[in-house]
Amino acid sequence: MTAEEIPPHTFQVDLRGLVDLLSHHLYSSPRVYLRELLQNAVDALTARRAVQPDAPATVRLHASAGALRVEDSGIGLTEADLHSLLATIGRSSKRDGLESARAEFLGQFGIGLLACFVVAEEIRVVSRSAVDTSAPPVEWRARDDGSYTVRTLPAEARTEAGTTVYLTARAGAAEWLAPGRVRELARHFGSLLPYDVRVGDEPICERPPVWDRRHPSPAARRVALAAHCHDTFGFSPLDSFELDVPLAGVRGVAHVLPSAVSPAQRGAHRVHLKGMLLTDRSDELLPDWAFFVRCVIDTDTLRPTASRESLYADETLEAVREALGTRVRDWLAQLASDDQDRLAQFLAVHHLGVKSLARHDTGMLRLMLPWLPFETTDGQLSLEEFARRHPVVHFTRTVEEFRQVAAIASAQGVGVVNGGYTYDSDLVEKLPAARPGTAVAELDSDTVTAHLDDVGPDEELALAPFLATARATLEPLGCDAVLRAFHPVTVPALHLDDRAARHEAARAREEDQADSLWAGILGSLRGGSPSRTRLILNHLNPLVRRMAALDDPQLTGTAVEALYGQALLRAQRPLRPADSALLNRTFLGLLDRAVQPNQPEEGR
Repeated sequence: MTAEEIPPHTFQVDLRGLVDLLSHHLYSSPRVYLRELLQNAVDALTARRAVQPDAPATVRLHASAGALRVEDSGIGLTEADLHSLLATIGRSSKRDGLESARAEFLGQFGIGLLACFVVAEEIRVVSRSAVDTSAPPVEWRARDDGSYTVRTLPAEARTEAGTTVYLTARAGAAEWLAPGRVRELARHFGSLLPYDVRVGDEPICERPPVWDRRHPSPAARRVALAAHCHDTFGFSPLDSFELDVPLAGVRGVAHVLPSAVSPAQRGAHRVHLKGMLLTDRSDELLPDWAFFVRCVIDTDTLRPTASRESLYADETLEAVREALGTRVRDWLAQLASDDQDRLAQFLAVHHLGVKSLARHDTGMLRLMLPWLPFETTDGQLSLEEFARRHPVVHFTRTVEEFRQVAAIASAQGVGVVNGGYTYDSDLVEKLPAARPGTAVAELDSDTVTAHLDDVGPDEELALAPFLATARATLEPLGCDAVLRAFHPVTVPALHLDDRAARHEAARAREEDQADSLWAGILGSLRGGSPSRTRLILNHLNPLVRRMAALDDPQLTGTAVEALYGQALLRAQRPLRPADSALLNRTFLGLLDRAVQPNQPEEGR
């Protein structure tokens, strides 16, 4: 038998298994059944309006005692439609006929009614066509075992065109068809639908949306938007602004969070597709840097995934994301121009998001220079103000480096920006592009040392024995001792290193703790002349002067070790085991010296 002669077979579908697949894998919750019912009803209304523009457009939901009835005045169905559409899984009425209106339909996958089996054991559909007015009303009744029946009804069974869907709850699912739950879900999914949708006699649509309503004043508009935010997201916004991007088919509103959040926290935005809520957890709608806003939008351009609970990642979504990001940037620019008090209030909370944006947008950095706060040796300042005060803007790359040198640098008149916080060093390095003529330099230990005063040659010669003892004491720690005079005089010693020294220290620590093979590899990475840290002793400090006058080398060495440990703690550097041991030894040694004069003669 040839391949052409082999008779074809038809796939068999286990409807119960398919319902289980829908409820546990495709849909996040049984609640989506009501969205699918609303969606089918709204699509039926849209289809009828396409051929009969003046036709009524209503949806009515009635829930009671584990049953739900949904009535619409839409396009309706004939008996042939029932067999073709409702009984064939995967086929959609949107794929056959009325193609000119297809772009207006919400559903695209033809599985909406099937989702009702997630909560119902039986679905009954009674419908009358608005297109074939001579056709009688028809009934389609299906059970979750995959069986269905179709029959025609007397003309008086339904006199008007449209469709009514009846659901009977499956065991354990009656709560989903309870009146209160139906009302809640209808409002949740259908609040922006463009038709008259009611649960009983109660309207559930809020048309027009809050961003399209007329308000008597800008203040009244802000109050209305703030109330919308509180009702939708549960917080009162710092500010709200419209998202109107006609080319992207987007209308909506963005609400600014009133408190700081982590940049890694993804936004939970509400996306409506032609009025129907698609998702309230969209995290791909805005650029990552705009984590400080929560949006509600209605769109007719974005594509839903098969479950219609998230957005399809395509070029359209990318274009919408870029357009909405531009709108957020425009809002920031408007604040900088027209409402600087509100901008300052916003930046006090969300400066991190703006800094993230400014890293990649020199224009935004230039716009925000007078406003973005930075920690500096002159206090909390904007880069604009700091650059006006200092001919060279020095910066550190870590918070620890800044803490180490801030007091000393400030006393010597060296202006330093703490670049250790997220994005800050990147922005300082971009400063010359945003503010031409500004000199920027990373602060290193040589720069700090160069601003400290040398001790006179005669004094340094007189202190040579003290310096020799200090250097011998610090030699095993890979540190050199240097004598300088600097302010503030309350600082007895300053521990300085650079990245090369820190790298060498980290390599040495790894080498000490590694096995022989890895230690050999790390040892081969050692440079010819490894960088050393420096302990800068302050000749102006009274304690250092008294130490230099000691005639006991052992006590002098212990005192130098104590200053070294105190300088390490002041610099907030991680302590090596050798440093911790030194601190303990020094403390005990000085304690022993302190108590010796008070000991009885016979105990000495």
